Amino acid sequence: MSGVPDKRKADNDAGTSSSYSTTSLVKRPRTDDPNDAAALILSGQSAAAATGALSRTVKRTSALAAPIMLLTGHGGELFTAKFSPDGQSVVSGSFDKSIFLWKTYGDCSNYAVLKGHKSAVIEVQWGREGDVVYSVSADKSMCQWDVPTQTRLRKHVGHTDIVNTCAVSRKGREQLATGGDDCSVKIWDPREKQAVYTISEKWQVTALEWSADGQNLFVGGLDNQIKAYDLRRPEPLYTLSGHMDTITGLRISPDGSRLLSNGMDNTVRTWDVRPFAPGSRLVGVYEGAPHGFEKYLIRPCWSSDGAFVAAGAADRTVLVWNVDTRKIVYKLPGHKGVVTEVGWHPKEPIVLSCSTDKTMYLGEVNPDEVRF
Repeated sequence: MSGVPDKRKADNDAGTSSSYSTTSLVKRPRTDDPNDAAALILSGQSAAAATGALSRTVKRTSALAAPIMLLTGHGGELFTAKFSPDGQSVVSGSFDKSIFLWKTYGDCSNYAVLKGHKSAVIEVQWGREGDVVYSVSADKSMCQWDVPTQTRLRKHVGHTDIVNTCAVSRKGREQLATGGDDCSVKIWDPREKQAVYTISEKWQVTALEWSADGQNLFVGGLDNQIKAYDLRRPEPLYTLSGHMDTITGLRISPDGSRLLSNGMDNTVRTWDVRPFAPGSRLVGVYEGAPHGFEKYLIRPCWSSDGAFVAAGAADRTVLVWNVDTRKIVYKLPGHKGVVTEVGWHPKEPIVLSCSTDKTMYLGEVNPDEVRF
């Protein structure tokens, strides 16, 4: 076979075209021999058949069709991708102004394309029930999409510059927060077209996250700080200082006690965000994931059990750390561009990554091998 595997056409479901495809891949060790066989081979062909080497059984840890699945179809750089709450679907947003919906299992087919933004889609979020997708864009708007009908429900306008980030509250009445280059954070009720509350910042806002109870909002931006707001008060409750460059991503832990942050200072950090945290709120610093000169908004994630954190990097890899030991337990290659966002499946050890190379990977890991 040739050095690049042939691609299979995705099923032509609603909203798709034949150019969207997925390929399931199995990796072999890379060599410097130009005459060596392809480093990536189709999962249907055994490594032994391709190389003449002895094969060994790889323990499967998920229901993916193959240990690694490659998803292609976007026409521009990918900035964001997330699993649905039930883990059955993936949503992705791109510089090509479109939002794709994919099936997690089977051949990972692209089953819908949502169009309506006039510029790059910077971040997407699922609603709590998984039937709605929210998106923010460089066109200064936030849109709300109905997944079952694959139509836009509402376009929310209020920002006066690029909208960089959005976050959905976990409990209470569903609220959406958006932040942008206009140095403002806006709080939205999805049922209303206009913002219900605005927080004014001195610097551009690049990352947002709600507390687990939905009472507080964490705001990160170009001032290198993370502020915790109670929306009933105009001033921050407290400020988390430590990053030496722009905050690019925030995620709350599954138990709600810690906040994960990524910064352009090439560090990933965890913070104690319990109401009455003793001493310093900084819990851990994780190193090894460079941001590079491109300065993309690289967004990290927690594992579903809170034992691991993961982030993409400018060196085209995905880093996974053990939270307690702060050691790198996985460094996953494959992408050919900056890895802009990483997600962890809610029920299985599957890592999702998207990149400026216009592709996504779904890859299973084995946490039991590295839990120490």
